[in-house]
Amino acid sequence: MNLIFLGPPGAGKGTVAVKLKDEKKLPHISTGDLFRAAIKSESDLGLQVKAIVDRGDLVPDELTVAIVKERLDQADCQNGFILDGFPRTEAQAEALQKITNIDKALNFYVEEEELIKRLSGRRVCKQCGASFHVLFVPPKKEGICDHCGGELYTRKDDEIESIKNRLSVYKEQTQPLIDYYNNKQLLVDINAAEAPENVFTSVLNILK
Repeated sequence: MNLIFLGPPGAGKGTVAVKLKDEKKLPHISTGDLFRAAIKSESDLGLQVKAIVDRGDLVPDELTVAIVKERLDQADCQNGFILDGFPRTEAQAEALQKITNIDKALNFYVEEEELIKRLSGRRVCKQCGASFHVLFVPPKKEGICDHCGGELYTRKDDEIESIKNRLSVYKEQTQPLIDYYNNKQLLVDINAAEAPENVFTSVLNILK
């Protein structure tokens, strides 16, 4: 089962994808994770990605497609996968179509005000990468990771101005993509403003 998860930053796609990965034994492929791995490697590619992400812009299609294709070619993707955060544009969708077939595109939607509240409160551990939220998943001790004791920080792309820019870019570039999969009768809308367990139940019902 080849799935695409669509939706703006903060819609909770990643949370559902991780649960679905365990439920259906499908690899969860997040372009965000792929990009962060490239950035951490400090390779030429990683430095390019870092500069783009820090501005709150989207990584160019050609660069993104190359990174994703490399991942889809790995053995664990042969029986299906969950693509989270890719494609983001119609051009990327066309490129993906040349690589593999898609069974369903799930579109997670949330109002912008809620997205800003979700994203601006996120805190990430510098040491182990664990994620927390000042409102929804607060650490036991402010500023300190529960798991390893590392320092928590706000990612550059989780600052308010960067968030607003990301959402604006998303709306401008991704609406045609939603139309693209809708026209192919592959799109299913998911109300991601509900509690996470309800969202996950909705996804499971759709995939039955």
